[in-house]
Amino acid sequence: MRVPVVQHRSRRRRALRRRALWTGGELLVTAGVVLLLLVVHQLWWTNREARRGADHQVQALERQWATPGAGGGTTPSANSGTAGGSSPSRPTATTPADGSTPTTSPGSATTPDRSQAYAILTVPRLHLRVPIAEGVSKRNVLNKGYVGHYPGTQQPGQAGNFALAGHRNTHGEPFRYLNHLRVKDTVRVETSAATFTYTVDKILPQTSAADSGVIRPIPRSTVKPSYGYSRPGYYITLTTCTPEYTSRYRMVVWGTLTSMRPRT
Repeated sequence: MRVPVVQHRSRRRRALRRRALWTGGELLVTAGVVLLLLVVHQLWWTNREARRGADHQVQALERQWATPGAGGGTTPSANSGTAGGSSPSRPTATTPADGSTPTTSPGSATTPDRSQAYAILTVPRLHLRVPIAEGVSKRNVLNKGYVGHYPGTQQPGQAGNFALAGHRNTHGEPFRYLNHLRVKDTVRVETSAATFTYTVDKILPQTSAADSGVIRPIPRSTVKPSYGYSRPGYYITLTTCTPEYTSRYRMVVWGTLTSMRPRT
């Protein structure tokens, strides 16, 4: 009776295959865990940290403006993100609701230092209250959960276009639900000098990321010219990425200055 002989070479091959499969499975599980952690970091941790920092900055601005002699028309310092520097003049008039130029300017402001927080944006429909900082740097402004002011555009209450940008997803995502805004909704901008109320009157659901016309002094899309304005006024522009979790296009919400209230 012959006894079958198992070749050592065959056993070694099977052992190597098992070891390779086991190692490959471990690597796949490890890669999956790392990817999951990255997703959690982007979608949860960055939001948590940015929102906490933005809330603290809002509170710091409110405390600064409430301090006698400190809030009366100063802009925040570049180092602290609170007050210090030149003061914007107090608004003295209410802008007509149709956006036409008022007989008396409702206010002006010196340009804050880059990346400093100097105003607060409040959007009641979105339950949003967030700092506004100078510039649209991702690292120094947007990724902190702030809304960024486009350099070269006007300041709150000035004739022209006060243009802002904010993240749609991650890093606080202040403009996550910008698409929920409707015509006649209000948007408030508080500074150390006054509170300016803008009323939403135009919405551009999607345009090119390179559509610079939307932030011009008389905002009008260069991609979709039927969207925008045709005469000077006092405007606010809110921009964010669209669709969600992409940066291919931009969504734009426009409003017109309808009232102002000096800070007392």
